[in-house]
Amino acid sequence: MSKEAQRAALEAEKQRLIREGELYRIKVVHAKALVGNALQPDALVQGVVEHAVGLAQSRLGGLLQPGGLQGVDVKWLMPYAITVGSYLMRKRLFKPMLALVAAAGVGAAWLRRRRDSAGPEQE
Repeated sequence: MSKEAQRAALEAEKQRLIREGELYRIKVVHAKALVGNALQPDALVQGVVEHAVGLAQSRLGGLLQPGGLQGVDVKWLMPYAITVGSYLMRKRLFKPMLALVAAAGVGAAWLRRRRDSAGPEQE
């Protein structure tokens, strides 16, 4: 290899390393922007709500009849549920609502136990 060919190879390697460094710096800036965006309050709240909805669907899905909550769009219902919940909190109806939900839960458990104890009907 001649000195000119070596010099050209070194220059090409140098340019490649410079481009890699530029790409690395761009990736770092992009990652910082993504983290900054993810730490915004609205993004945090959206993540919490999505996590809560997923948890509710996984926990409560078995309580409902076939298919769980697949037929119900919880994300669509959430604004209405929040509106109703805030109304109940403003009117100080939280405790009566809680009592009503508990009574409905006890009633549903009683009906389910009664249905299960009856067993399948024999022909």
